[in-house]
Amino acid sequence: MLTVKDLYKSYQVGKTTYEVLKGVSLTVEKGEFVAVMGPSGSGKTTLLNCISCYIPTDSGEITLGGSQLASLGEDALAKIRNQQLGFVFQDFLLLDGLTVRENILLPAIIGGTVNSQAEARADQLCDVFGITAIRDKYPAEISGGEKQRTAVARALINRPLLILADEPTGNLDSKSSRAVIRSFEQARDALEATIFMVTHDSYAASFCDRVVILRDGLVWRTLERGDTDRPAFQDQLLDAIRDMGKE
Repeated sequence: MLTVKDLYKSYQVGKTTYEVLKGVSLTVEKGEFVAVMGPSGSGKTTLLNCISCYIPTDSGEITLGGSQLASLGEDALAKIRNQQLGFVFQDFLLLDGLTVRENILLPAIIGGTVNSQAEARADQLCDVFGITAIRDKYPAEISGGEKQRTAVARALINRPLLILADEPTGNLDSKSSRAVIRSFEQARDALEATIFMVTHDSYAASFCDRVVILRDGLVWRTLERGDTDRPAFQDQLLDAIRDMGKE
């Protein structure tokens, strides 16, 4: 589904070059829920922005569903962002003047593909994420957890190949965080969604199938959950973070 190979990215500030990604390679398979963790400055957000092609890379390959993203022009990338990528942000980015249902339909509205099928899809997503009762409300009238579930539904409206989530639980309390992570699990299990999430939160990451830990712009360690129960997997993540600190 997603392959990142030997990805390098640096920034130039004055005469100084800061290397952020130093040869990152990873894969995300169809139907996987994968998290990326790491300390500040490890390159998590830069990696996400490179995958979405919002910033150019220095070198390396990013392949999504067979398409080499780095070789595409801006028009083709815009089409991929709208049709093949779904985005979930920390700050929701819902439009206050639109209802929950209208916000979910927004990518279809932008793409000019609103029809009876898209409207039925929006209603299905409301049902899957338990927000049917609030679909005619506005963002100011709903909770943070409901806003983020709306954002997850919006990310899925066009049946994207991949959802990119940037710290989706960062502004939420523990109850709302659990509701959002449950939404991702439902998206994976009921809708076969593929999710790539950047997070600093070991609790959120412990629900994932796999966690990639970055350090200093490189993949430092990858942990597979397998049959491990969630609390035990969170302990493994915390142990790994402590090991990183010792090194």
